[in-house]
Amino acid sequence: MGISIDDDDPFEDQREGTENAMRRLFAVYGRENWFSFAVGTLTSLVARVLDLLPPLLLGIAIDSIFYQTRPFGLAFVPQAWLPTTRAGQFWLLAGLIAFAFFGGAGFHYGRNWGWNAFSQNIQHQVRTDTYDKMQRLNMDFFADKQTGEMMSVLSNDVNRLEQFLNGGMNSVFRLAAMVVGISVVMFATNWQLAIIALLPVPLIAGFTYYFVKKIQPKYAEVRSTVGEMNSRLENNLGGIQVIKSTNTEPYESDRVGDVSKSYYDAQWGAINLRIKFFPTLRVIAGIGFVATFIVGGFWVLNGPFGPFTQDLSAGLFVTFILYTQRFIWPMAQFGQIINMYQRARASAERIFGLMDEPSRLNQDPDAEDLAVSAGHVEYDDVTFGYESERGDGNPTVEDVNFDVPGGDTVALVGPTGAGKSTVLKLLLRMYDVDDGEIRIDGQDIDSVTLSSLRRSIGYVSQNSYLFYGTVKENIAYGTFDATDEEIVEAAKAAEAHEFIRNLPDGYDTMAGERGVKLSGGQRQRITIARAILKDPEILVLDEATSDVDTETEMLIQRSLDRLTTDRTTFAIAHRLSSIKDADQIVVLEDGQVRERGTHDDLIEENGLYANLWAVQAGEIDELPQEFIERATQRQAQTEAEAGDD
Repeated sequence: MGISIDDDDPFEDQREGTENAMRRLFAVYGRENWFSFAVGTLTSLVARVLDLLPPLLLGIAIDSIFYQTRPFGLAFVPQAWLPTTRAGQFWLLAGLIAFAFFGGAGFHYGRNWGWNAFSQNIQHQVRTDTYDKMQRLNMDFFADKQTGEMMSVLSNDVNRLEQFLNGGMNSVFRLAAMVVGISVVMFATNWQLAIIALLPVPLIAGFTYYFVKKIQPKYAEVRSTVGEMNSRLENNLGGIQVIKSTNTEPYESDRVGDVSKSYYDAQWGAINLRIKFFPTLRVIAGIGFVATFIVGGFWVLNGPFGPFTQDLSAGLFVTFILYTQRFIWPMAQFGQIINMYQRARASAERIFGLMDEPSRLNQDPDAEDLAVSAGHVEYDDVTFGYESERGDGNPTVEDVNFDVPGGDTVALVGPTGAGKSTVLKLLLRMYDVDDGEIRIDGQDIDSVTLSSLRRSIGYVSQNSYLFYGTVKENIAYGTFDATDEEIVEAAKAAEAHEFIRNLPDGYDTMAGERGVKLSGGQRQRITIARAILKDPEILVLDEATSDVDTETEMLIQRSLDRLTTDRTTFAIAHRLSSIKDADQIVVLEDGQVRERGTHDDLIEENGLYANLWAVQAGEIDELPQEFIERATQRQAQTEAEAGDD
């Protein structure tokens, strides 16, 4: 079964909010590429006119030269300019036919250059603009979309536009020139036979309209299933190690089979309609050819009959037959153009729907850059909820208050789902607070430019992401003007220089996709080197040592100690031993600050922090029953909902 568009298309809301997507495409991007469009249009028209000359000249040759049933003449050419001998007339027509073919080849080259340049330029511009918009959206958009779905827009949908702008637009002008040109010549030479030849046109128009109405929702469903299939494949390839280690290949094969079958069903629904449409269209167009042959042939053999009163020569009949034959293919191609247009329209709606997606971050056009002096950070009654971004739900963090003097280290601890990561995402303005303020040296972060804010903050996460490229490129990521010496010094400070030097190509060693060629500890130290090279005024450490062994943690902790010296630092850690020396520890539970103080102060309070410390010290039997019950409730809630940590 094909999937329901309304239920499963991740970009359904964006598509429905987009009006006149194709008109907008030409208005925005077509105007920028007017020259190649003009070249493609003009050369297409001239090339198609030249394509129409040989049948017309052949008819003249048959009647005027071979059978001499009518005087020799060419439209729009004075009779005095034409040769009077049969040989001269023959060679003139031969030269004109040769010019139509060889000259037409040059115009066909111009046609292909124009349309390819037009489509390729727009494809490039649309893809880069869409990506630029996508990466500027805030994080709640990405929480609702899978990578494969967004890749489908950037790749498949943009490619659909290119196919229509090249092949489709090329065919539109070919169709227009051929149909209009053939019709004009037919009516100018014998309007009565022209009516017979063009009888199928209204039928083709009506049948095509029916096809468009039927095919449009099917292509929308195809686009939806492509995104779902890409997402499944991307997830499975990214998690191939988990699949192998858990022996779940048959299960994943079934899941891939399910999404592939959904795509197959949706695609086959469109194909089934399409393969019925084109042969039927050819049959209708062929009616004109058969009718022209029967009526015209009888007319030539027996002279005018019934309602047909004009003379019809053999040469003119041959011209009509050749034109009618040429008429069939453009008319049949009309369905393919509509087919390509509908695909491009569905893709354009998704692309512009994505471009119109609001970022939800309030951007003041007159905002000034953040000026960090001491690095003093204040959270003042901060409340935020992920659901509130969509207009409903309870806050994730509520009335959070704490103050971090410049140069101090503050640790955020608490149970899973307490809101620790959310508090720091708000500092980076991954989201805007619902209530309250976050200030850095007295400046509300909502009132400064995003670029200056994030430039002032270094971020080291638990998931040490490396880009495909060399180790050196990954260290310098974000500080692209760094010298080799500065990169090496940053690596030394991060305890990474020794292992990098022992890699096959040293700093030029390829890290592999997402850094798969390196161990977790090596990747983490490279990300720390990246933060050291950036030299930010404020540092955020989100579980920076949680997934490494004890020896690697010791090396990473040494580099972190260097990095946090005289720098305002925020640290999240489940291993409380790594943050017990922090200047201040903020304990969160259920999105609220429950305790705040130094390690020794919080141990003396014998509250939540003391219980968490006891858990890690192995003193489980001494924990109060209330703490165990609350931990059980939190665990159940975490399993039922997507936690923010």
